Amino acid sequence: MELVALRTPEWWQAFYLGLEGLLGRGFCMCSPAPKVPVAKLSVSATMLVTAYLAVIFLLALCVGLELTARRITPPESTPSAVANPAFRRFQKIFLRAYLLALWADWLQGPYLYKLYRHYSFLESQIAILYVCGLASCVLFAPFSGWLPQALGRRQTCLLFCLCYSACCLTKLSRDYFVLIVGRILGGLSTSLLATTFEAWYVHQHVEVQDFPKEWIPSTFTRAATWNHGLAVGAGLVANLLAEWLHLGPVAPFLLAVPCLGCCGWVVLTDWGKEEAEGCRFSRSCHEGLRCLLSDKRVLLLGGVQALFESVLYIFVFLWTPVLDPHGPPLGIVFSSLMAASMVGSLLYRLATSTHYHLQPGHVLCLAVLMAFFSFFMLTFSTAPGQPRPHESFLAFLLLELASGLYFPAVSFLQGRVIPEEKRAGVLAWFRLPLHLLACLGLLALHGEVSGMGGGEGGGGTRHMFGGCAVMMLAALMAVVSLFTLGRNDADLRLEGNRGDGEMF
Repeated sequence: MELVALRTPEWWQAFYLGLEGLLGRGFCMCSPAPKVPVAKLSVSATMLVTAYLAVIFLLALCVGLELTARRITPPESTPSAVANPAFRRFQKIFLRAYLLALWADWLQGPYLYKLYRHYSFLESQIAILYVCGLASCVLFAPFSGWLPQALGRRQTCLLFCLCYSACCLTKLSRDYFVLIVGRILGGLSTSLLATTFEAWYVHQHVEVQDFPKEWIPSTFTRAATWNHGLAVGAGLVANLLAEWLHLGPVAPFLLAVPCLGCCGWVVLTDWGKEEAEGCRFSRSCHEGLRCLLSDKRVLLLGGVQALFESVLYIFVFLWTPVLDPHGPPLGIVFSSLMAASMVGSLLYRLATSTHYHLQPGHVLCLAVLMAFFSFFMLTFSTAPGQPRPHESFLAFLLLELASGLYFPAVSFLQGRVIPEEKRAGVLAWFRLPLHLLACLGLLALHGEVSGMGGGEGGGGTRHMFGGCAVMMLAALMAVVSLFTLGRNDADLRLEGNRGDGEMF
């Protein structure tokens, strides 16, 4: 019997331990455990299997949730915009360019940290590179709401394609200064991506095409659905290029350049000419800031966004150094994280349907709570000298699930409390404290890494996750304050779910 046990294939041991790490020990009691000593198995083998199992399971769950959502959605809830051929043509023209821009952006996600490590930079040096990118976002955030009006929305989209292509090409260099310039260009590009394409679409939809405003969510719902799928696909393609084809971590960045070129070509040829409005920068900033400070609902919502999304930026920096030493395929891990976010988005769609009657405020509160528990778990799974990569991976999946719930909920609330004509300026001010908090967090981590031996071997990463958990508690207090202030506010409720209900 002992000889038979020792011949148990190693792939089965890895599969079993990966399944156990993903679903829990109790779930696997129904299956006989492999009897070969666990010490003979490398952690990288179990992490590899865990990553592949996670992406398969989460994608299957997405399919199931999508089918459920379609089954319970009444046919009459389908917008009449779907039947309008002129609107469909206009929508496709926008989505062709926008989705190419998103695809190029997602391709750069899985291997950015890995690329810097491939170039033999220390973690403290990599933290400074990330801080430069976030500081660039802080610097350019006020301009991102003004540039589309000053230069023209179409021209600003072309500027985005040019800057982001240059950012990707800087990744070919091992020179630290060149990489810093690339991060600055990346910060400008992501600021423009967050505002410019949406600004062009809303302006064309209302002012030029004269379609009903009620049709705008139809386009952005389609874009959000495609966005999740593109994120998952980008992780798979990046993994194929970097690891399966052995082209190295720079390959996904090079693939992004022709995608951005195609995006610029679509904008140049299909979007038509547009005259700049010549808005003054000071006026754009002043109007956005006045709206932010004059409405307590907007101020509290901005606080929630700054706290929640700043910890997501810190997570973007930390997930790779936490998991990479244990050998998982980073592209597959990235796809798993994006699939978890897609699950969260589908759960939001189900929860706020007329079948389940939840309000966006309930979902936002749940998302913040889930993020808190995720970071609370990470403070234990990243203990110095006792790393538990499977638990860390599960906590990251929970965080992405929370973000999938968070973004549609906060987007709905922004649309209700921020006037349409001031939205670009207000959102630009929202991003200012967001990136500033993320910068301060990474600078604090850099201080621990360089001064006290933090990072992978020390307690810097663990302390950072603890700080993120505290920030989520502050975000939860802001959410409760927001809906206590507007307890019976119809603007904060989704019509058709609870006509006379309250947020909490």
